[in-house]
Amino acid sequence: MSHNVNLRPYNSFGIAAVAKHFTSFSTVQHLDDILQWPEAKQLPFVLGGGSNMLLIKNVDALVMHNCIDGLEIIYEDEAIAHVKAGAGISWHAFVLFCLDHNLGGAENLSLIPGSIGASPMQNIGAYGVELKDIFLSLSAWHIKENVLVNFNKADCKFGYRESVFKNELKHQFIITDVTFVLQKKHQLNTRYGAIEKALEENGIVSPTIQDVSAVIIRIRQQKLPDPKEIGNAGSFFKNPEIDNSEFERLKLAFPNIVGYAVNETKIKLAAGWLIEQCGWKGFRQGDAGCHAMQALVLVNYGNASGNEILQLAQKIIDSVQQKFNVTLHMEVNVV
Repeated sequence: MSHNVNLRPYNSFGIAAVAKHFTSFSTVQHLDDILQWPEAKQLPFVLGGGSNMLLIKNVDALVMHNCIDGLEIIYEDEAIAHVKAGAGISWHAFVLFCLDHNLGGAENLSLIPGSIGASPMQNIGAYGVELKDIFLSLSAWHIKENVLVNFNKADCKFGYRESVFKNELKHQFIITDVTFVLQKKHQLNTRYGAIEKALEENGIVSPTIQDVSAVIIRIRQQKLPDPKEIGNAGSFFKNPEIDNSEFERLKLAFPNIVGYAVNETKIKLAAGWLIEQCGWKGFRQGDAGCHAMQALVLVNYGNASGNEILQLAQKIIDSVQQKFNVTLHMEVNVV
């Protein structure tokens, strides 16, 4: 265990918050041992890839870095394969494993930062696919009861960037591994965003899952800043959902508004478009800013504090509310 550890290297925003105590664990037994320490009696803070969080203060507790590894096919038949991944594995390493074994379903989620353990908490998603679409089960350690619990998809209560672990079971469990179900007979999803256009531009008529992944990686690299170069947590805000009637009202005032049908009654608005219309794209104040290529991404150009990023986020929320009467909600977890 270390003390007074700077967490800048452990969060993709590059915020220089300090952990009072810091340790890592690589097995469930190791985790159980750590939770018996006196320093763990106060609710510990579990850190994975650090890619979907904004630290706004020092952590006056034990920070535990989840480093559980392991990546293997535990079941397969002619149609599917179950892949089990340790919570400390990077998400993209899992996607590459699936591609290497020609298993479909995860390719649209290529290059999403963060770890396996954090992915179900957030129900991560991109380009028309969410984690719940390939999720089978997970194991998680109950902090108070010292027991490993298995969760199926229904148990997790997945929603749009939501799960039971962000709500009623928040701070109660530490995810140790996740099992996914992948397809051997591929069903490509290329309808979202610029995927089909990019495939056409590359002369790809009959794409493979590897082609789709490569195109999505290029699109993400063009639109989103690399956290190694500019601190960020990817999309900072959720795309808001509104009723059809409200969308029609907005279209009268803003004919170019961007929205996608969720179901027969709901429309999902493009939060980036709303933010851009309010003039925030490319905005910078000190080292806190709104990315010049994607308004949905807030960035730390060097030494911004978490509170400076949060204050900018609140100004953006207020301006979108005032202009469109639409409420933005943060996708990033504020700690």
